[in-house]
Amino acid sequence: MQQESVWLTIMGLIIIISIVGLLIAKRISPVVGMILIPSVGALILGYNIGDLVKFFNSGLDQVINVVIMFIFAIIFFGIMSDAGLFKPLVKRLILLTRGNVVVVCIVTALIGIFAQLDGAGATTFLLSIPALLPLYKALNMNRYLLLLLLGLSASIMNMVPWGGPMARTASVIHFKNVNELWYGVIPVQIIGFILVLLFAVFLGFREKSIIQRKINSGEVTNTQDVDIHKLVEIYEQDQDIKFPIRGVAVTKPWINWINVILTLAIIVVMLANIAPPEFAFMIGVAIALIINFPNVDEQMSRLKAHAPNALMMAAVIIAAGMFLGVLNETGMLEAIAVSFIHIIPNAVGPYLHIIVGIFGVPLDLLTSTDAYYFAILPIVEQTAGQFGVSSVSTAYAMLIGNIIGTFVSPFSPALWLAIGLAEANMGTYIKYAFFWIWGFAIVMLIIAMLIGVVTF
Repeated sequence: MQQESVWLTIMGLIIIISIVGLLIAKRISPVVGMILIPSVGALILGYNIGDLVKFFNSGLDQVINVVIMFIFAIIFFGIMSDAGLFKPLVKRLILLTRGNVVVVCIVTALIGIFAQLDGAGATTFLLSIPALLPLYKALNMNRYLLLLLLGLSASIMNMVPWGGPMARTASVIHFKNVNELWYGVIPVQIIGFILVLLFAVFLGFREKSIIQRKINSGEVTNTQDVDIHKLVEIYEQDQDIKFPIRGVAVTKPWINWINVILTLAIIVVMLANIAPPEFAFMIGVAIALIINFPNVDEQMSRLKAHAPNALMMAAVIIAAGMFLGVLNETGMLEAIAVSFIHIIPNAVGPYLHIIVGIFGVPLDLLTSTDAYYFAILPIVEQTAGQFGVSSVSTAYAMLIGNIIGTFVSPFSPALWLAIGLAEANMGTYIKYAFFWIWGFAIVMLIIAMLIGVVTF
């Protein structure tokens, strides 16, 4: 029995290290790695194809609700973006700044929060950076400050159930209702929104002081009178080219209000636990298509447009189901956890999830998001569980500690897009933003512990 446990531990570690290493080296995609490597490992241990089918079915049961929710959530918010729901909001927020540096920072954070509502970082940056970059240039503000504030606020909003990290977390800890998992972290998310706005005020005054020093030294010219309306006009023209509003119905003046009401209704239905998230978004998609795109061909066109993003994430989560199914059903995860128990001092064990959470942001620079949640989280969950720590508490600690660093990791494709849009440099951005973001993540984790969201 002891020998079997040793072999399970060794094979489990080989599978996990192989997946993480190859993902980091960009030698495989998450789908390929999480399907093939665990399957080969199980076959080496003596399991057959029939066993693999059972493992897959077990893993699929863990993630299927999350998959359905993810598909329809991405399509729903994609339709809302197509209908122009977010553009008027961004426009009004820019007008609110009136060229004040501190207000610009606050508005940047607000735009990051609202634009990330669809759970897609790429959409957030495409909506916001073209609008805000000319304003930052006109006021001699640092473009890396723009990226920092957008990334930080978007990361906090990304805790929503249809965001990638929460969906991945639910899959790993076998939490079928991702909405209920989100309930526990809502207080932390709300506090995070307040803190990021206060942080924006602090950075705004800091940036104002820096700009004033540059003006005094003659490095830059004083730009008090910025034509905000002209900047908004340019933004609208740019967005009309990049994101043309589609469909006849959206031209009617009342359509945006209907879309707002529909979006709020879906969120309320989920929060009140009237219906599970996957059902709410599925119904929401059907209603949104009818309202915004009455023409059948247009409806199909919108579904085709957003299907790639939805299916890509769904494929990753289903592949993770295979990975988790193999590691759970063969007993590899349990064997790894038991082995770690003998190594970890008893005094450290109950705090393992917190320790890993503290290093969540640096780990995001060393691993991909998929590697962090699908490879590291299962081991920590199992190991911490041996010391009496609940799976949910472990999940929250690792989620909160890591999610703030979503948009400081070079493994984030959306961040590369943001860097390109802002005409910035990745290395300079990481140097500028890393310690701010890491510090913010640690503060959020401490708050989560103080209010009892993360326990030990």
